Parts: sequence; C-alpha cells; structure tokens
Amino acid sequence: MKLVLRPQLFGFVVATRAALGFGLGLLVASRIPEPRRRAIALTLIGIGAATTIPAVRGVLRSRRDVAAALPQAV
Repeated sequence: MKLVLRPQLFGFVVATRAALGFGLGLLVASRIPEPRRRAIALTLIGIGAATTIPAVRGVLRSRRDVAAALPQAV
C-alpha cells in the first residue's frame, strides 16, 4: 500500500509529532527551571495531542483519495 501526502499535510503531521515529543522531552529535562519547564511542556503536549485527530483524519483521507484514483484490477 502506498501513502501519498501533500507537502502541507506531511508538514502538519511532522509538526504535531514534534510538539508532542519535544513536550515529553522537556518534562524529563533539567536545564530549565521546573515551573517554567512544566508550563512549556504541558502546553506543547496539549497542542500535540489536540492536533493528533485532525492529522490522522488528513492521512486517512489521503489514503482513500489515492485508492480512489488508482485503476481497479479486473
């Protein structure tokens, strides 16, 4: 199965995963003072989590669009 994503959708998916991962990384880091680090981390995790559903919908929609555009084997 092939998955073809528009560059905008690919960038959106990458950004959502990066925000979530960076937020989780900040929670375990120790270079930034704890209250500030926690606020930033929870904000990034919230953004990453909230944008996961639209990202998944976009990927699934792309998968259907590609399947519909392919010629059907007889």
